[in-house]
Amino acid sequence: MNIYNYTLKIGKLMGRFARNHKATLLLLNSILIVGVACVVVQVHNSHRHAAHSQHMHMTARTTAASFTKSASPLPRSGWIATASSQEANYPARYVLDGNNGTMWHSRVTRPLPHTITIDMRAVKGISGLTYRPRQDTSSNGNIGRYSITVSPDNITWSTPVTSGTWSDDKTVKEAVFVPVNARYVRLTAHTEAGNRGPWSAAAEINILSGVVAPPALPRNGWTATATDQGANYPPSHVLDGNVTTLWHSQFEGTPLPLPHSIVIDMAKVESIAGLSYLPRADGSKNGNIGNYSISVSTDGTSWSAPVVSGTWADNTDEKIVAFTRVSARFVKLTATSEAGNRGPWSAAAEINILGSTPAPGVGGKWDAPIGFPLVPTSAVLLPNNKLLTFSANTDTGAYPFPVTTRVAILDLTTGQVSLPSNINTQHHMFCTGLAILADGRVLIDGGSSDRATTIYNPYNNTWTKGPLLNIARAYQGDTLLSNGKVLTLGGSWNDSAGGKDGELFTPSGTTGSWTKLPGVTADKILTADPAGIYRSDNHAWLFGVADGMAFHAGPSKQMNWIDTNGTGSITSAGNRSDSSDAMNGNAVMFDIGKILTLGGATAYQDHGPVVNVQAHRRADVIDISDGPTQPVNTTRVGDLFYARSFNNSVVLPDGKVLALGGQQHPQGFTDTGAAFSPELWDPATGQFTIMAPETVPRTYHSVALLLADGRVFSGGGGLCGSCEVNHLNGQIFTPPYLLNADGSLRTRPSISSAPANATHGSTIMVTTNSPTPRFALVRMSAVTHSVNNDQRRVPLTPTTTNGTTYTLAIPDNGIALPGNYLLFALNDQDTPSVAKIINIK
Repeated sequence: MNIYNYTLKIGKLMGRFARNHKATLLLLNSILIVGVACVVVQVHNSHRHAAHSQHMHMTARTTAASFTKSASPLPRSGWIATASSQEANYPARYVLDGNNGTMWHSRVTRPLPHTITIDMRAVKGISGLTYRPRQDTSSNGNIGRYSITVSPDNITWSTPVTSGTWSDDKTVKEAVFVPVNARYVRLTAHTEAGNRGPWSAAAEINILSGVVAPPALPRNGWTATATDQGANYPPSHVLDGNVTTLWHSQFEGTPLPLPHSIVIDMAKVESIAGLSYLPRADGSKNGNIGNYSISVSTDGTSWSAPVVSGTWADNTDEKIVAFTRVSARFVKLTATSEAGNRGPWSAAAEINILGSTPAPGVGGKWDAPIGFPLVPTSAVLLPNNKLLTFSANTDTGAYPFPVTTRVAILDLTTGQVSLPSNINTQHHMFCTGLAILADGRVLIDGGSSDRATTIYNPYNNTWTKGPLLNIARAYQGDTLLSNGKVLTLGGSWNDSAGGKDGELFTPSGTTGSWTKLPGVTADKILTADPAGIYRSDNHAWLFGVADGMAFHAGPSKQMNWIDTNGTGSITSAGNRSDSSDAMNGNAVMFDIGKILTLGGATAYQDHGPVVNVQAHRRADVIDISDGPTQPVNTTRVGDLFYARSFNNSVVLPDGKVLALGGQQHPQGFTDTGAAFSPELWDPATGQFTIMAPETVPRTYHSVALLLADGRVFSGGGGLCGSCEVNHLNGQIFTPPYLLNADGSLRTRPSISSAPANATHGSTIMVTTNSPTPRFALVRMSAVTHSVNNDQRRVPLTPTTTNGTTYTLAIPDNGIALPGNYLLFALNDQDTPSVAKIINIK
C-alpha cells in the first residue's frame, strides 16, 4: 500500500490528531505512514464511543526500508527461457525482455502443471526468484501454488528449494530459498490462482543473487579501532546493530589519504570463514569501499597476508566475502579505494565476522522456505495438523481500512498452502489479543477494529462474530484461566487514551460475553517507555494459574498476581531480578510453575530523544510454584549470545526453549541487526547453544510455534506496504533431538494409543511402541506479535507401567489449563514421539 494515496486525508486529519496525540507526533517523523500494519482507525465502527471518533492512530515506519539488507536481481543478458507449454504469440522469452506489457502464457489446451525454465548461461550464486504476473486487464494464468527447483546442468534437478502459494493479484511475488549455486532455475505452476482454467502466465521473472555464507558470530564484548575517524563517526558504530550510525574516516580539514583500515577485536580466538560489510545507508555513497583486502591476526601485532581481496560495487547492498577457514582474534578490513572515486574516504554501517554453521546433530536443520500469499503475522496450530495464519488485508489502500482479514492455511501433512480467503466478521484481526479456548476454538479480540471479537472454530472452519469488548484495545495480552474464561489486559496502542484495565471473556454457546474488571488496573503493568502510555502497557505476558487467577510476568520489570474473581484485583509480586523492562521480549512456561523470560528492551523502539535502543541478552527464570501467598523467586541464568527484541520463543517437549529471530536494535519494519541463528536454552545447565541459521530474518510481526511432530514453525515479518522487509514465507526447524550426529533422522518412539479426552485429576492409559520413561503435555498455542501466552509444558512421569502401557496422572486445572494439548512420549535420549492430541477439561 502506497502512502501517497493517503496524503490528502492525512493532511485533513493531522490537526485533529495533533490535539489528541502530541507525544505520538514525535513518532511520525515522516509522511511515510505504513499502510495496514497495525493501523487503528477510530472512525468507522457504529459501536464506537463518541469521544473515540476524534482519534486516528497508525504505525509509522521509523527507519527507511533502504537500510534493510536485500538480495539484488542478477543481470539477465544472454539468458534463455523455455517453457513446457506456450502460445505462439506468448513465448517464454518474454519473461526476460524487461517489458511488463508482454508475457509468457501456456497453451490453453495444455493441463497443469506448467514449467518455465531460466538458463543463466553460467553457474551463479542465487537465493530467490521474483515473479510478476501479467499486467493487462485479465488475470487468467496468475500462478497460485508453485515450486522452484534448480540444476547445474539441466539434467540433475534438485528437490524443490522452495514452494508455496501466491495470491491472485498483479503485485510482484518473491520466493526465497537457501542460497545455492546453479545455472538453471525452473518455476513450476501447479495451480492457477483464481481456479479460472488450466493456464499459467508471467510478465517478468528475475533471479536474485545469493551467497552461501556461514552465520555471523555473536559480537558480545567486541571492540573496533580504525586508522582514523571523523568526528562523531567512531569505529564502534560498526558493531552497534544500528545501521543509521556509521564509521567514517576523517573528512574534516585535510582528510588522511587511502588506504584506511578498521580492525575488529573479537576478544578471543575464533574459527572464522568470512566477513560481511554493510555500506552506509543514509542516501550518501561517500566512503563506499571499492578495492579491499582482509587480513587476520591472533595477537593484533603479527598479521597474515590478505586471506581475501577484491572489489565491491558502489551500492548499498550488503557485501559478503567467504574465505578459507582460519583461527584468529583480530580481523582487519583495509580499504584501498573509494568505490565511486569521490574522495579519499571510507565508511561502514555494520561489519560482521562469519563463523561456522553447527552440524545438524548439534544445531538442527531448516527445511526449504514455504511461500504464503500473506505475511503470517498471526499463527494458530489446529487439531487437524494444519496451521492457520492470518494478517491484515493488503489488497486495498482505501480509507477507512477494511473490516476483513486475510487468511491462509498450511497443511502440515502435505506441505501445501491454501489460496487466501477474506474473512468478514466486521473485524480487522490485526494487533489483537489471542487465546485458545478450552474447547479448542480460537478467541481473537480487539486490534485494528478496536472492540470487535471473532471466534474461529477449527472443527468446521467457521468464523463467528463475537461480543464487543467494553474497552477498545490493541496490542493487549490475553490468557486462558483455570475456569475456562479469558483475561485481557492493556492495549493502549489502540488510541493511546490509557486506562486499558482488565476485562473477562466468559464463553457461552457459540460466543460469550465480556465483563469489566475495574480492580485489575493497567497502571501496575506499565513499562517506562519514552513514548508513553500507548506503548507502556503493550504485549502483557500473562499465565493462568489456579482459582481463576493469573500471573503477570512482564514485560514491565514489575510482576503481579491478578485475581479475576468478582471485580478483580492486581497485587505486586515484586520485580524480576534484572529490574529492567523487557518490551518485545518473551516469557514461556517451560515447567510446572517455572517461566523463562528472555530478550526485550527498555523501550518499544527509538522515540524522540531516546535513540539507538538496544535489546537485552539477559534471561531469567521466575518460579511461581509456591503460589500468590509466597514470595516469587527470580534467578538469572545464562545470557543469550544474540541480543533479541521482537523475537519468539518456543518450549519443546523435552523442556528446552528455542529462541528465534529478533534484532539487536528494535525498530519496526526493519531487519537491521537481525539474529538469524536461533538459540536453544537448556534448563539443566541454564545455558544457550547456537543453532543453525534461518534463511530469512524474523523481526517485527514474526511468529513461531511448536508443531505436533516436535518441529518448530517460524515465519513472517514486515507487513509494511511495499517495503523490503515483507516476508511472505515461513520455515520449519528440526531440533537436534530429532537428528543423529550425521544429520539423519533418529528413530523415535510412537504412541500407539491414548484417549482423545481427559479430566483434571484423572488418570489415563497410554501405550507406546517402545520404552518411554517420560511424557510431556504441551498446550497447543496461538501467537501474534511475538506473544504466545497459551504456551505451557507439563511434564508427566508414569505412576505405574505394564510393559509399554503407562498410567499418567492429569494435573489439576491450575497446572494444566483446560484445552487441547500435544501429548509427547520421550525416550532415554529425550527424542519425542509425534504427539497425540488430547483435550483436558
